[in-house]
Amino acid sequence: MGPPLTHRAPRAKPDGTRVADYDYTLPEDRIARYPTERRDESRLLVLNPVSGAVRHRIFRNVVELIQPGDLLVVNESRVMPARLLGVKPTGAPAEILLLRPAGSVDWSRPGALWEALVRPGGKLKPGRTVVVSEQLSVQIVDGAAGGGRIVRLDTDLDPLEALERFGHVPLPPYLGRPDEPMDRGRYQTVYARTPGSVAAPTAGLHFTEGLLSELEARGVERAVITLHVGPGTFRPVEAEDPAEHHMHTEMFEIPEETTRAVASVRASGGRVWAVGTTVVRALESAATDDGRIRPGSGVTDLFIRPPFHFRVVDALITNFHLPRSTLLMLVAAFGGYEPVMAAYAEAVGEGYRFYSYGDAMLIGAGSA
Repeated sequence: MGPPLTHRAPRAKPDGTRVADYDYTLPEDRIARYPTERRDESRLLVLNPVSGAVRHRIFRNVVELIQPGDLLVVNESRVMPARLLGVKPTGAPAEILLLRPAGSVDWSRPGALWEALVRPGGKLKPGRTVVVSEQLSVQIVDGAAGGGRIVRLDTDLDPLEALERFGHVPLPPYLGRPDEPMDRGRYQTVYARTPGSVAAPTAGLHFTEGLLSELEARGVERAVITLHVGPGTFRPVEAEDPAEHHMHTEMFEIPEETTRAVASVRASGGRVWAVGTTVVRALESAATDDGRIRPGSGVTDLFIRPPFHFRVVDALITNFHLPRSTLLMLVAAFGGYEPVMAAYAEAVGEGYRFYSYGDAMLIGAGSA
């Protein structure tokens, strides 16, 4: 007589309720380690979330897809050269990644304290110093949550000038390369204004000044928000149940002019287009139940995942995101889990370039 039979319940069909549902296989060579020669030459996958239909375009074709009377909302945050490479007094190498001002939003104030990540973490305890150059050193002042540190920049220069001179562009770790001079411009949107991010709002990297001018001439309005992107944007969700994930927080600001523009376009029947997940998070965090936007500054830890009722955003331009990431979950909440994951599989099969310097995706009913 053979061994007793064991009966296993069949694994439920993936439906977006578990973190494992957001796994997908990406060949290593599909990670875009460098940008395209021209910003608007990247490819554009256009997804209709209602029908699931997909079209393959070039990003500059976005001018044909955004209609007169629609509103394009962009994130004006500027990436800081926040990665500081230096040495300890022993001569051993050390690295500081500035995250945000500690207790003050005036990050340009001399002597201001910063929250930071440090490497090697076990060696850089409070009281230690990292020398970046003759004109800039970093004092480790205290510990911070999550293994971080509170640090102070010691310099006779204006802090912004010191970072511009001696800081490095904090490229995502998956690019697997040090920053290069061209990253100073290309890992920045053409409309970046307010310093504060340690990662680019990458959906906006595809726009050129010429493309924005074409959209304006077509009758497409533009409004701005500022949301400073933190390193948590790259952190995969480790819990199996998304509800157990602790979302990172990010600071944002929405001008009064933007709230009026959103109200006006919605009243006239136009669509609100979010350029990137950062814009979605800011607008939906500030939205009232009836879809109005509250102006002003705030901090958001909004975790958008299926199911989610979007009160403001009608169409989304975004990049292709990491597996098991909160960004991919947000996109799935917007476009539908099955249509989005099917579109990702098609993008892999069609040779699209992924992540920060990669190609783009447009999600909007009537667009495909």
